[in-house]
Amino acid sequence: MTFSFRNHTIFALLSLSLLGCVPLGEPITGENTTVAKTPEYYAQRTLQYSDHIYSDAIRTVQFYAGTNTAEDVLTAPVISFAQSVPVILEFDELSEVQKRFRVKLVHCDYNWAPSTLSEIQYANDYNEYYITDIRPNGNTKVPFFHYAFRVPRVKISGNYLLVVSDEQGNYVMTRRFMVYENVVAASLIPTFSAGVGERYSMQQLNINIMYGKYELVNPMQEVKIVLRQNQRWDNAKFNIRPTYVHDAQQRLEYTFYDARNNFLGLNEFRVFDTRSLRYTGFNLASINREVNPTEVLLTVQQSRGKDVYARYPDVNGKFIIDNREYGNGDTEGDYAWVNFQVKAETEAPGPVYVLGQLSEWKAQENFKLTYHPTEKAYTGRALLKQGYYNFMLAVKMPDGTLDERYFENSFADTENFYDLLVYYRPPGSRADLLISYVAQQVNGDR
Repeated sequence: MTFSFRNHTIFALLSLSLLGCVPLGEPITGENTTVAKTPEYYAQRTLQYSDHIYSDAIRTVQFYAGTNTAEDVLTAPVISFAQSVPVILEFDELSEVQKRFRVKLVHCDYNWAPSTLSEIQYANDYNEYYITDIRPNGNTKVPFFHYAFRVPRVKISGNYLLVVSDEQGNYVMTRRFMVYENVVAASLIPTFSAGVGERYSMQQLNINIMYGKYELVNPMQEVKIVLRQNQRWDNAKFNIRPTYVHDAQQRLEYTFYDARNNFLGLNEFRVFDTRSLRYTGFNLASINREVNPTEVLLTVQQSRGKDVYARYPDVNGKFIIDNREYGNGDTEGDYAWVNFQVKAETEAPGPVYVLGQLSEWKAQENFKLTYHPTEKAYTGRALLKQGYYNFMLAVKMPDGTLDERYFENSFADTENFYDLLVYYRPPGSRADLLISYVAQQVNGDR
């Protein structure tokens, strides 16, 4: 699932040509067409060591490694120990009043529990920073302030939790980032799933770790790995043990004959484009600019549960903020109600949600769809900033898991992005060091 903005012109022409082939839907109406002008924070007493937003006023969070180019915002917040490339946090607060936010770093172990290190052991400065890059919205209907923060350098590799609070000490947001030092050589080896029944729907990655120049004591127990698909934490695989330790070669081998390190290939992500609110972009049926906020209606989405695989460009479930009229999506991009409509002959076996980076990869209530038996369709809407968005549809099953196959199907041929994090705790140490990081695109071509 790759997308390059160097091919922007070609993609724009392709999008325009496809619009004539997409069915149009009926507008979704609702009583609430305004956004609260003065949203309030919800105090949170318990800090969550995960990516989490504690306030309804916080929107459009982007956390990435780079310098704020169109492609940088798609990168994972993972940087080398040299820290030549910064980690950047950007977000909006829907408010007419500018606020001040503070940032603190917390060092964590590989499993995202706080480590026992003192702040002076991992922070270069006094561990409290104010966000000073604050810009008001431009010519938009919905008022907001845009905040940006460059994460400071740290002294040690590993996992870090960035905690954002308001001046009253209420948590506003938490975000995870990683700092690695490549002292061992790791590699991902895409292969066909070892399970016969999963060969056409799942993707398997075997792993090799060469540690010839780095002494590992008891690597079977002390080396821990995390394998992720499309930078997601909700389905990441933790603590996979090596199947073989080759002492002579100083190599750890992870080759499995079951599905423990398999991921569903799923499907290419669905796409919609609201970078212009004057002209209907890709997968948009209509735009109503007479209301505040603007209402956008997407084309009717169909279930792909029984479709064959088709490859097309996407951005692996993420989104890119942009405004085609004014060119500065950070401050000129407006918020609009994006209305979803999904055709379904029968009701799914659980609640249906829109899933992707736009929903923090969670089953959020504001991305929940409602089934209408008479129309045989699901509908719902979410307030989103102008941009290019990817999403999927997921069913929340009775056991709490999210089933994306119900509407999307799953194929081993699907393009997905995988990254591997390798951790090691030296004898006597109180910290899990991130000793290698590998990222790789995988598709059916292997």
